Amino acid sequence: MGITLVVLAAGIGSRYGAGIKQLARVGPSGEIIMDYSVHDAVQAGFDRVVVILRRDIYKDFCEAAGERLERLCRAKGVRWDYAFQDLGDAPQGRTKPWGTGQAVLSCKDLLDGPFAVINADDYYGKSAYKAAHDFLAAGDPQHPYRFAMTGFVLKNTLSEAGEVTRGLCAVDESGHLTDIRETRHIVKTPEGAAVNGPDGLHPLNGDGMVSMNMWMLTPAFVDKLEDGFGRFKAAMKDPLKDEYLLPEIVGRMVKSGLASVQVLPSRDRWFGITHHDDRDMVEAAFRELVEKGEYPRDLFAGI
Repeated sequence: MGITLVVLAAGIGSRYGAGIKQLARVGPSGEIIMDYSVHDAVQAGFDRVVVILRRDIYKDFCEAAGERLERLCRAKGVRWDYAFQDLGDAPQGRTKPWGTGQAVLSCKDLLDGPFAVINADDYYGKSAYKAAHDFLAAGDPQHPYRFAMTGFVLKNTLSEAGEVTRGLCAVDESGHLTDIRETRHIVKTPEGAAVNGPDGLHPLNGDGMVSMNMWMLTPAFVDKLEDGFGRFKAAMKDPLKDEYLLPEIVGRMVKSGLASVQVLPSRDRWFGITHHDDRDMVEAAFRELVEKGEYPRDLFAGI
């Protein structure tokens, strides 16, 4: 039973504007962010990758990165699979899938062991994957609801280009998550960060911990995820927009006492693409990493 990396790549990316942000070429040799993520995960010891896509971007994804990444994985003895997130029995008028919780459900038949979940358009850093792998490798089947998440400092995850959504976390003295609130409309301010509400800015602690959707989970979580999806749809207030989101699902499990979540603070710099104007920043960040020798100029030369 191996350790799997699940990549969430089905998001429409409405705030990004033209094009598909998961496929934006940001590396010096045309790499996308996910190239670096898979590279780092394979180096850390993950032995399976599952990419969750929408069917309408499958061809573009394969041409932009999928074929190359599959060759890399095959050369390293790492299994490569796809799963597809769709609307299912969505009501008429809904145009986007049901969120990150449903995305993980779309690959449930491929998850036979511990796994990490990441966003395709976020760069988490090499040490995050090593910590994630080591946590999952040390898992105890007798405690199937011991999870983990990678934590980042809020002020280091904001965009100069506009609003972002972050999972604001409360962490106890032992380093475990006690609460998480998915919070929208967060903006960068001279003081750090704030929520941009209809009645003005509401300051946030810029040094607080946030989730960037890098989770370490077990197959037992998927069972609970499936059980809760029907309840979510029965209770939703806006059938056209409500989403079944991992931070909220995990947060409820923590609050109920069923699950514990160890927060693994990242030493690496996070960056990603939310808005179209973020791309220049991300390209500059990868150039800097290459110049420092963290990565070769052509990440996949020779494969």
